[in-house]
Amino acid sequence: MTEALPKFLKPIQSLPGIRADWVERIPGLEITGDRDAAMRSLRRSHQTAVQHFSPDASWWRAEQIHGTGIAVIPASNAIEASDGLPVMAGVDGLITNQPGHTLAIYVADCGPIWLADAKSGAIGLLHSGKKGTEGNILTAGLAAMEREFGTRPEDVTAVLGPCIRPPHYEIDFAAEIGRQAEAAGIAEFSDCGLDTAADLARFYSYRMEKGKTGRMMALITRDF
Repeated sequence: MTEALPKFLKPIQSLPGIRADWVERIPGLEITGDRDAAMRSLRRSHQTAVQHFSPDASWWRAEQIHGTGIAVIPASNAIEASDGLPVMAGVDGLITNQPGHTLAIYVADCGPIWLADAKSGAIGLLHSGKKGTEGNILTAGLAAMEREFGTRPEDVTAVLGPCIRPPHYEIDFAAEIGRQAEAAGIAEFSDCGLDTAADLARFYSYRMEKGKTGRMMALITRDF
């Protein structure tokens, strides 16, 4: 688990009332099964991390089907995931403008994207891998934030977290996300540049570990 806030999250963390975090590989936790088994193994560690991050907030997660669907939180279309906890059905992105809600996205090579609107206080988290990037979930997330909260791209700070990159993957979807951010007119976009496949002591990598791996967790909340 990350001991201190990663430097790459400082653009989000510096915004008043908004906090973000990132949970990496859990040291000493052996994972040898598929995604469902991995999520069951990670449940306790991730619950502890969320409790430490935002003890009084509701915890919201996305089903993550490699699509471009966005859920506005709070919402009511939750289903039970393999770890026994609820997830929002059929979506890969979560947005809210209300305090007291912690949004979470899981990745193990795909890219987590944190979004924060400095003016309205709206926040979001997106799961953007190969398919999500092809579908431009970033634009979908921004459009949902504009529709629901009046967010303008020029007021948005966005951060792309660790994900798989060349030479470990033949498609540079991280670079494409950067191009999408520029085309959308996002005020401040930063890419951490970290490759999940290059550091298995720190990250889980679906490709390098042939699917028998865990998941990192991205978090964001609004305190006020």
